[in-house]
Amino acid sequence: MIQITLPDGSVKSFEANTTPMDVAKSISEGLARNIISASFNGTTIETVTPLSTDGSLILYSWRDDEGKKAFWHSSAHVLAQAIEELYPNAILTIGPAIDRGFYYDIDFGKTTISDKDFKAIETKMIEIARGKHEFKMRNTTKAEALELYKNNPFKTELIENLKDGTITFCDHSTFTDLCRGGHIPNTGIIKAAKVLSVAGAYWRGDENKPQLTRVYGITFPKQKELTEHLALLEEAKKRDHRKLGKELELFTFSQKVGAGLPLWLPKGAALRERLENFLKAAQKKAGYEMVMTPHIGQKELYVTSGHFAKYGEDSFQTIKTPKEDEEFLLKPMNCPHHCEIYNAMQWSYKDLPKRFAEFGTVYRYEQSGELHGLTRVRGFTQDDAHIFCTPDQLDQEFKNVIDLVLYVFGSLGFENFTAQVSLRDPETPEKYIGSLENWEKAEQAIISAAKDKGLNYVIETGEAAFYGPKLDFMVKDALGRQWQLGTIQVDYNLPERFELTYKGSDNELHRPIMIHRAPFGSMERFIAILLEHTGGNFPLWLMPIQVSVLTLSEKYEKYGEKVLNLLENHEIRALVDNRSETIGKKIREAEMKKTPYMIIIGENEEKENMISVRQHGGEDLGTISVLEFSEIVKTEINKTLKQF
Repeated sequence: MIQITLPDGSVKSFEANTTPMDVAKSISEGLARNIISASFNGTTIETVTPLSTDGSLILYSWRDDEGKKAFWHSSAHVLAQAIEELYPNAILTIGPAIDRGFYYDIDFGKTTISDKDFKAIETKMIEIARGKHEFKMRNTTKAEALELYKNNPFKTELIENLKDGTITFCDHSTFTDLCRGGHIPNTGIIKAAKVLSVAGAYWRGDENKPQLTRVYGITFPKQKELTEHLALLEEAKKRDHRKLGKELELFTFSQKVGAGLPLWLPKGAALRERLENFLKAAQKKAGYEMVMTPHIGQKELYVTSGHFAKYGEDSFQTIKTPKEDEEFLLKPMNCPHHCEIYNAMQWSYKDLPKRFAEFGTVYRYEQSGELHGLTRVRGFTQDDAHIFCTPDQLDQEFKNVIDLVLYVFGSLGFENFTAQVSLRDPETPEKYIGSLENWEKAEQAIISAAKDKGLNYVIETGEAAFYGPKLDFMVKDALGRQWQLGTIQVDYNLPERFELTYKGSDNELHRPIMIHRAPFGSMERFIAILLEHTGGNFPLWLMPIQVSVLTLSEKYEKYGEKVLNLLENHEIRALVDNRSETIGKKIREAEMKKTPYMIIIGENEEKENMISVRQHGGEDLGTISVLEFSEIVKTEINKTLKQF
């Protein structure tokens, strides 16, 4: 007999070699009908995998993220089979599940596929799925695996890096693929399939290796869910930050300046400035001091911090000067510079905590194929700050930063989020710097603070920064997509590497603890996500132009200017559109620019010294005074822009 621990903590006895499906049936037939995947002692397995030892079992349905992952991973196999049958000369490489769907990287040789071919692939996938073929895992030797893939250099490369005895294949129908496992019971569960797009992708992400065709797809257990998803994708296209950024005249890119280096237009620069001022005001209340650091630093600075060893390959090439052996790097991180600011003076425990903040621009050489609008760039500005504190101050300082992050989210409409405690992976200690003792202290500090603040949090092993664990905020936008926004990290290691000290009450030198934090993360990425979350309809306090004053004709230009001046006196951002266009066209253009309010100026308004107000979306607020309107604006701003 074996003892199986279920998620609710209950322990049940089963005969050895019982499967997860057997366990599900012992609970209820309804549960068994919905189970599509499982994990045992933290490893994803199939529902038919025999369990031979005691352990913890989690059963997954389509509603669970892990269930979806198994569903889409299995669907990638079905896509690969469909491709193989339709394109016999295609060479398969890898095909993982992703956040929404899956992809498969394929070498099509001289064949090019496009959206004209998608329907045939989808039809073939559903034809395969209807066969209700079981997914079966089997072990194989390295020699057998190499023989099977002797004509596939990509699979051969993967197999050569695997240890004999650890290699497994997954079979279904007439198809076999190299695979670690984690599948649904059979292909029949897949009821709807869609090939979404194709793109170029380098083998293993290396620009020096062959370019492949990446085929993206998604599947569902019901056709209705696919229909809803496609409607969501259409909405996402409308909200694409690259499209909205162009329409709202916020930012642009120039090949002459360089890929991944955004240029901020006047309205975009003003938007950024408002976001910066918003956070600066909150930081000032919280006791932060603003600092500024250069865009470059000596290579030795980043060698000391460990960034060169960990990120050197992802940085721009070193800058050599006329001086022999002198090398500089474009700044990949702000924290080493802030350590040196701290080191510029001697501190006592009475001086701490010191909170240094900077909107610092950093540079990383992202591969060209991975650049994407503002969400993946080569130059970006972090709302960075580093807190240097004593061990006794750590808990409260960390909680204060959590409060700041929650204030930012609340003021910008991000209400649906989960906190993720990102820990080191004990299986790969070479990825991290510092002592195990310091790591354990830092990890415990984060978990304790998250608990005390009542955060809804999950623990993810292996997601820590190389110098310390962190608390990441995973935010869902209006379309249900998840983004990592805001991060707080506890670091015992950089203070050691930079030999930072303070004099304690015992008159001895001690090492401070360092907290890294960035509520926005990257200004560029944050604005991109905010654009897509709001569809360009920013909170009123943040809008570049809050009001368009639209004159019915040239006769009312003077009164329009008078209204504009009154609005500006009430600190309302406005402009006058007195072009000789129809009022209908002016309204349509103001709507396209997402202007929250439109003020219509004509003969009656001028006579009565009033304004007619229309809200974005078409609601008519009637004829009121500028003072009454300013109160409406003030009330709306106060609803969203909380006090810190």
